[in-house]
Amino acid sequence: MKTALPSSNHYAAAKTGGRRACPCSGVARAPQPPVSGSGAGAGPVPARPIRRLALLVTAAAVTVLACGKSEEAKPPRPPVPVTVGRAERAATPLDLAAVGTVEAKSTVDVRSRIGGEVMRVHFREGDEVRRGAVLFSIDPRPYQTALAQAQARLARDRVLADNAARQAARYAELVAKDFVTKEQYDAAEAEARSQKASLAADEATVADARLQLAYATIRAPLDARAGALIVHAGNNVKANDETMVVLHQMAPIDVRFPVPQQHLGEVRRRAAAGTLAVLVRDSDGLERTGSLTFVDNAIDPATGTILLKATIDNRDRGLWPGELVNVALRLGDEPAVVAPESAVQSGQSGDFVFVVKDDQTVESRPVKVGRNVGELVVIAEGLEGGETVVTDGQLRLVPGAKVTIKNAGEPGAAPAPASATQGSAP
Repeated sequence: MKTALPSSNHYAAAKTGGRRACPCSGVARAPQPPVSGSGAGAGPVPARPIRRLALLVTAAAVTVLACGKSEEAKPPRPPVPVTVGRAERAATPLDLAAVGTVEAKSTVDVRSRIGGEVMRVHFREGDEVRRGAVLFSIDPRPYQTALAQAQARLARDRVLADNAARQAARYAELVAKDFVTKEQYDAAEAEARSQKASLAADEATVADARLQLAYATIRAPLDARAGALIVHAGNNVKANDETMVVLHQMAPIDVRFPVPQQHLGEVRRRAAAGTLAVLVRDSDGLERTGSLTFVDNAIDPATGTILLKATIDNRDRGLWPGELVNVALRLGDEPAVVAPESAVQSGQSGDFVFVVKDDQTVESRPVKVGRNVGELVVIAEGLEGGETVVTDGQLRLVPGAKVTIKNAGEPGAAPAPASATQGSAP
């Protein structure tokens, strides 16, 4: 009697206590039923179980190869090249930021004080004019004639006044000798005083005629820039009627800006201790320094702000009336931790920076950002000062990543505030 051999599944099950083991993971699998029965009368192994056995062996071999590959060590990631800067503790400026409007220190609407025809315009639109420079000439001939008439009347009345004075003097001698009556003397004395008064009136008329003639030449009242010409040569003007041109004083120039009313007390206290500096940055990014010169006497109830003004030298004429500028009212300095603005990143949990540790790996550190100080920002929380922070290359970083510093040793790797001095924590 022939006895059928047990299948390979029986041997596998026997070695694993009834379960088949994965060659790589050691996890036992459920036993498979035997391919053919055992005992008396068993025949040869059929072809179908043989194919199934071949498939199982192939799958086991593939599994072993896959597990072997997964257990191979992965190559380390290369260091990420980054640019760094330094977080420093420094005395930083305490500024009140606002948006201001440039306005001329003085604005003059030029008008004629007399009526007449505009004979000539002595400037071009947009010219810088000096104080006393001739702007317009009004036809002077009527005023020259009026002056001549007034001078003639003055000359006539001067003669009459002299004659009346001499007549009164003679009557004074005659009345003393009783050659004339007292009434005749009084009449001569009154005539002399009347002629003297007429002479004074004539002198005033001559002075007024000279003044009217002087008004025929219109001069610039201050150093300023001329605007668009409104009245051209050949037009007739009336006295104090129409603006002929507008002059703006360009240097010095004012900048008006509002600040919230809650800062008024601090501004007044610091202004009482000394002049407060005001930094003005125009649309080209150029910065100019002036001083606070005006605090309004009332708070605007509609906006809750107080109006301030600063005076800027503006010798280069860089600021223009009506221009919007960024204003920073400097109240003083205070110690704070500052870092490059480019180091601060924003995430779902808020702002953070990558800090480079001594082993050249990075950690993500959440921070609380305060005000801007030029190209730096004040870090209210998260940094203590002295840390090296990543300023460029953050997109390729994850916490724990190794880095290589591209700007190591360069001065730009550790910027300091342009307007601050290094200090220590109080």
